[in-house]
Amino acid sequence: MTNPGLVERRRKVIENRDVESWAIPGALAEVTDQFLSDLYEREISSDKGIALVALGGYGRQELAPASDIDLMLIHDEREDADLLADRIWYPLWDEGFKLGHSVRSIDQTLRLAATDLETATSLLSGRCIAGDNHLVDRLLASNEKQWVEHGAARLEELARNVSRRHLLSGEVAFLLEPDLKDGRGGMRDVHAIDWAVRAGIEVPVHDSERLADAYRVLLEARVELHRLSGKRGDILLLEEQDSVADSLGDHDADLLMSRIATSARTIAYLSDEIWRHIESDSNDQLSLDVAVAGLDVIDNEIVVVGDPSTDPLLVLHAAVQSMHSGLPIARHSLMLLAERQTALPDPWPQGARDLFVDLLGGGSRSIPVIESLDYFEVWTHLLPEWAPNRSRPQRNVYHRFTVDRHLLETVAEASRLAHRVSRPDLLVVASLLHDIGKGYPGDHTEVGMTLVGPIATRCGFSEVDAKVLIRLVEHHLLLPDVATRRDLEDMQTIRGVAEKVETVEFLELLAALTEADSIATGPTAWGDWKAHLVETLAEATATFISGEGGTRRRRRSFVTEEIEQLMAGGETVVQGAGDTVTIVAPDRAGTFSRAAGALALRGLDVLQADAYSSNAGMAVSQFRVAEPDAPVDWVRVTEDVHRCLEGLLAIDARIEERAHVYRRRTALAAKEVSTSVTFDVESATDATIVEVRTEDHIGVLYHLTRTLAEMGLDIRSAKIQTLSNEVVDTFYVTTSRVPILEIGHQREIEAALRHSLKRIE
Repeated sequence: MTNPGLVERRRKVIENRDVESWAIPGALAEVTDQFLSDLYEREISSDKGIALVALGGYGRQELAPASDIDLMLIHDEREDADLLADRIWYPLWDEGFKLGHSVRSIDQTLRLAATDLETATSLLSGRCIAGDNHLVDRLLASNEKQWVEHGAARLEELARNVSRRHLLSGEVAFLLEPDLKDGRGGMRDVHAIDWAVRAGIEVPVHDSERLADAYRVLLEARVELHRLSGKRGDILLLEEQDSVADSLGDHDADLLMSRIATSARTIAYLSDEIWRHIESDSNDQLSLDVAVAGLDVIDNEIVVVGDPSTDPLLVLHAAVQSMHSGLPIARHSLMLLAERQTALPDPWPQGARDLFVDLLGGGSRSIPVIESLDYFEVWTHLLPEWAPNRSRPQRNVYHRFTVDRHLLETVAEASRLAHRVSRPDLLVVASLLHDIGKGYPGDHTEVGMTLVGPIATRCGFSEVDAKVLIRLVEHHLLLPDVATRRDLEDMQTIRGVAEKVETVEFLELLAALTEADSIATGPTAWGDWKAHLVETLAEATATFISGEGGTRRRRRSFVTEEIEQLMAGGETVVQGAGDTVTIVAPDRAGTFSRAAGALALRGLDVLQADAYSSNAGMAVSQFRVAEPDAPVDWVRVTEDVHRCLEGLLAIDARIEERAHVYRRRTALAAKEVSTSVTFDVESATDATIVEVRTEDHIGVLYHLTRTLAEMGLDIRSAKIQTLSNEVVDTFYVTTSRVPILEIGHQREIEAALRHSLKRIE
C-alpha cells in the first residue's frame, strides 16, 4: 500500500472537526514536515552540506488550509543543488501546491537578506525540515546577527512597509469585509512587532499576552475562511461571514465580526504605539507649548498631569490638543482618564460644547484621537449613547465601515464641507449623531431622533438648535432617496421636499450632511451621477422655497431641439453615446420595455429612464446606463434595439439564457430580498408612482415595464436603483383614469408585476 500524498494527508486534518481551528495550522505544518522529510530522505538523503528550510508562516508552524508553502534548499556551494531541488519541488507541483521556493548557498542567502527585507524576515521564522541541521543553524544565527546589527535601518524600512500596507488594505476593525492578514490591526502587524522585537525592541509581557489573544481570534477566522471556501484569500467577505461564524460557534456573524473588531483594535493600538515610539526614539523631540493647565508634552505625547476628577474639561482639552498637534495622548494618561474622568454634568459646563465642536471640526485628524478615547472607554464618558454602536457591523455591501467608524468618517467629510453652511457646529454634530440609533432596537432614524434631543441639550445647544439636529437626523436620507427614486422634473416632487426642509438654511445643512454621509458610506453610495441628482434636487428646492418655483414644465427637459426634429421625421431612430441611449419611434405600447430588454441583453445596467409622447403620435425614450469597464459597442447596441423594436429578437428566451449565468454568479448574495410593490397617488403630478423592490436579476426592468404596458399603463419616467443584490425600480405611470385610485386596480397591477418576476427568480 502506497503512502498517501500530501494533499490527502492535509485533507484529513482540514476535515477533522475534532481539531480546533487554532490547532489546524500546527497540525498542517506537522503533516507537511513529515511528508517533506520522507521525500527528502528518499530523493536527497544527504545530511551534510545541504538542507531543506521552512520559511515564513510555514516556518512558524502556522499553515492555514490555503497558505503557500515557503521553502528554501540551502547548500554549502554544491553544484548539484538545483537538480536536487527539483526532486522536492516537482512532487509538490504535481499535487497542485503553490510554492515559494529558492535554492541558495549560505553566502548568497545572507547577501540577499542584507538588502531584501522579505528574505530577512522570512528567515527570522526559518527552521530545518530535513538535512544538515548545523548548516541551518549557522544560516539562521548569521541572519539574526545581521538583523540586529542593521536594526535601525531595518526598523525604519519595516515602519514604511507597515504604513504602506495599511493604506492598501484598510482597517480590520472597521471595514465590513476586512483583510484579516494585511489590514491595519491584522495578523501581519503582529508579525512585524515580532520582527521589531528580534531587532531589540522591548514589548511588555502584558502587551505580548494581549497580542497573542487577539492574534488567535484572527487566526481562527482565517483558518475557517480557508477551510470552508477551499480558496486562498484573507478578505472575509459578507457572504462568508455566516458560515465562518457558525463554524467557530458564534451565535451569528455580528458576534464574530465584533470579536474580530475588538481583537483588531487591540493589535492596531499596540502596533501604532510601538512604531510611534520607535520613530520617536530616532527623531528629535518636539517642543510644543501646551497652554492648558493639567497637560504637558513628554516624549512627543500629550500627557495628563492634572486630576481629571477635579477638571471635567481636561479630557476635551487633551483631545483637542492631540488633534491640533498630531501628537497622541499617552497610554498611561488615557488609562488615568478612564479611571478618574467622570461623566460630564448635564448640562455640560461652560466651554465644553465649544471644545467638543472644535474636536469634531478637525476632519480626519480627529478620527485617531476619538478612536483612542473610545478604545480606553473614555469617549463614552462624553457620549454614553455611543457604546451600542462600537464595532457594530452593517452587514451589506453598500457600507464599507462599522457604525462607529462610519459616523467618524461622516464627521471628517462634513468638516470639509463646513464652509457651505452657516452653522458648521450643527453640521458636524449632526454628522456624528445621524446614525446613532443603529445600535438600538427599532428603526434607526426614529430611535436616533429620540436620542439626539437630550444629547443636544446636554451639550448646551438651545432648544431651537436641538430641534434642528433632530430634524437633520429625521431627514438625513430624504435627499438621496428622493433624488434617486423620484421624478425631479415633477413640481410635486420639489414641493414635497420643500415642505419638509422648510428653509434654505436647513436645506444647505441637509445637503452637506447627505454628501458627507454618502461619501463615508462607500463608493457605491456616491458618484458623479448621484451628486448631480442631489445637487439638481437641492437647487430646485431652494428655488421653490425662495418663491421662484414656477409651474410644472409641459415638455420634459431631455427633449432637446435635436430630438424634436427627429420626432418630426416620423421614423425610428436609435442613438447611443457616452452613457445615454435615446430612442425615437412611433408611440406604440411595449417600445419602452423592448428597449430595456435589448440593453439587458448587452449587459448594460439602466440607472434612469425618461419617456415623452408628442401629440403627433411619436414617443421618445431615453435611458442612462452605468458604463461597464469595457467600452460600449454602440453600433451593436443600436442594432439590437432596432431588432427588438421590430420583433426580430426572442427577448424572453435570450434573457433567460443570460440569466442562468447571472444566477450562478450571484448565488452567494449577502441577503435574500423579498419583493414589495407600493403605489403613491399623491406625490406626483398627473401620474401614479409605482415602486417595486425586488432581488436583482437579468431582465427585471424588461419584465416589469412589459407588464405595465400589458396592463394599459404608459411610463412617463423611471428611476432605477441597485443596492447590492436589491433593485428599487420606480415608475411614473399614466392611464386614462389618473391617478390609479381604485384599490382593486392596484391589486391587479401588483399581482401582474409579482407574477412577471416569478418567471426570472
